[in-house]
Amino acid sequence: MLIRSHLRGAILCGILGLALLAGGCRKETVTAPPPIPPSPPVPAARPTVTFEAAPAFIQRGESSTLKWSSTNAAQLNITPGIGSVAAEGSTRVSPTESTTYTITVSGPGGSASESARITVGASPPPAPPRDAALTIEELFRANVFDAYFDYDKADIRADAREALAKTAQFLRAQPEIRIVIEGHCDERGSTEYNLALGARRAEAARQFLVSLGVAPGRMETVSWGKERPFCFDSHEGCWQTNRRGHFVMAR
Repeated sequence: MLIRSHLRGAILCGILGLALLAGGCRKETVTAPPPIPPSPPVPAARPTVTFEAAPAFIQRGESSTLKWSSTNAAQLNITPGIGSVAAEGSTRVSPTESTTYTITVSGPGGSASESARITVGASPPPAPPRDAALTIEELFRANVFDAYFDYDKADIRADAREALAKTAQFLRAQPEIRIVIEGHCDERGSTEYNLALGARRAEAARQFLVSLGVAPGRMETVSWGKERPFCFDSHEGCWQTNRRGHFVMAR
């Protein structure tokens, strides 16, 4: 009985060993990872362009320079009358009437455009002879016009553009004259605030005159805020009189 029991145990151990051996040799199934999708294409950069005319105001017969610079553009075209141009450059033009020039650029990323307007004025009147009855101070007072502003604003409005255009025409005809542009405000608001606002108004008038062809070295600016009013009443008509860029001859 003991021998039979040992024999049965040996047989069971052998069967168990074969089962373990068969399990160890079984090959495991490995699932491959999914393929990595391709990266989306990078979109082409959108073209950009800057475009300006200097000066923006000329007399008939004078010239102005158009200047431009672009990025990401394959084709550039300026109208009217100029056509295809390089990605960056400048050209002189002499329009006989006020003209808006437009540059259009295009490339793989799209298109863009910018415009610049050149205003053409009438030929300036001849400078009066030095023995004329009017002095240069009288001519200055007759041909230089203040620029008026809206409440709490330093933007050049339409009537101020007309006044400054006339002023610029006179100053270009009298290149020896130097001026001081004073910034003024009405009585409302603090002294500090109005000094800053007056400075912005004087500088806005100066920059507009520069765009009309007056040399920046001929002009200085100063702010008086609300300290030197032209009118002393407290109503809108008086306040409007005090909101101005005022011109005086430099000594």
